[in-house]
Amino acid sequence: MTDRKFEISAIGRVHHLQNQVQIEIRPQFGPALEGLDQFSHIWVLYWFHENDTPEKRATLKVRPRRNPANPVTGVFATHSPARPNLIAMTRCRLISVEGLTLTVDAIDAREGTPVIDIKSFFPPDLDDEEIHMPPWAHGR
Repeated sequence: MTDRKFEISAIGRVHHLQNQVQIEIRPQFGPALEGLDQFSHIWVLYWFHENDTPEKRATLKVRPRRNPANPVTGVFATHSPARPNLIAMTRCRLISVEGLTLTVDAIDAREGTPVIDIKSFFPPDLDDEEIHMPPWAHGR
């Protein structure tokens, strides 16, 4: 395996206004929004920019939800913002698409957070599958 560097550029930014959250998309990505307004939910992928330090990138184990009662767990099994690549993902209810502005119900990203991608949400097809999670992951 060779180590390759990848370049990721922000396609927009998160903005928290009084009682709503907006994602402002950069003009060159406007055409990519066509048809998005037909979905009720979207996945927003963003960069944990305020955690981007060598120490945070070197963190490989945490206590989930910063709860000392939870077992020490590898970051790939958690949603910790400290991880080798600081990519986060949140499913949001899409309220509207107006020009380059997406309004969503809520997002667990801070003001000015760089958005790196948006994907339409398709409900999972889990007909006969069972979902398994550790005890600490229940009751989010």
